[in-house]
Amino acid sequence: MIQFDFSGRSAVVTGAGGGMGEQIALGMATSGCRVTAVDLKPCPESLAGLDNVVYVRGDLTDEAFVNRFSRDTHDRTGRLDYLCNVAGVLWFDRDRSVFEIDLDVWDRVFDINLKSMVYTARACTPLMKASPGAGAMVHFSTIQWMRGDPVPQDAYAASKAAVSAFSRSLAMQLAADGIRSNVICPGLSLTPMQARWDTEEVQNQVAKNIPLGRLGTPKDMANTAMFLLSDGAGFITGIDVAVDGGLLLKS
Repeated sequence: MIQFDFSGRSAVVTGAGGGMGEQIALGMATSGCRVTAVDLKPCPESLAGLDNVVYVRGDLTDEAFVNRFSRDTHDRTGRLDYLCNVAGVLWFDRDRSVFEIDLDVWDRVFDINLKSMVYTARACTPLMKASPGAGAMVHFSTIQWMRGDPVPQDAYAASKAAVSAFSRSLAMQLAADGIRSNVICPGLSLTPMQARWDTEEVQNQVAKNIPLGRLGTPKDMANTAMFLLSDGAGFITGIDVAVDGGLLLKS
């Protein structure tokens, strides 16, 4: 993995129970950052026992829970520099065309994929403003909202499009405070969310659609996220970065 130095800094990383969020939390921690890793799922082995990682289990759609771990992070470390919003859901079995979807499912997807990020931004921003130096946020969306899908998951795509709009608004509102906000839009990536690609044969077949010839990995996303959070991206805000191996070139 690319080397970064986040020594003396503090971060909240959601969706840290596996996949992209786990790799970001691990990468930030091994680069010297004090990390609050958040998920409903149990703590993964990679994060267990790390002195600079506090793992918190809970529901990100519970505003009181979000407020509590955000404040605890600042109280414990004396600062909060970074917010990385990775948590989200893609429910292949329930999320479908708007003409078919149960609207209760629609609402729940929006709660998890978008409203949870509203809660974390509302809770973390005052703490970031009160911390020394500049701050940064990275929010995870998807390239799917940019190109559509022949087998639609409309709640997922629409909620992730809203993430990008929300991030740009944050970027404008917080620029004067030295806080940057950017979005990562992953393409076809091999994560626990894509358990349907359960054989090498299937994975190779899917990879044929990607110009670079392979599926993305959680480490690809972690490298991009850590760059956008780092001082090296200090003049970058309000953008969407497609990390997709060139897939959008084929749209």
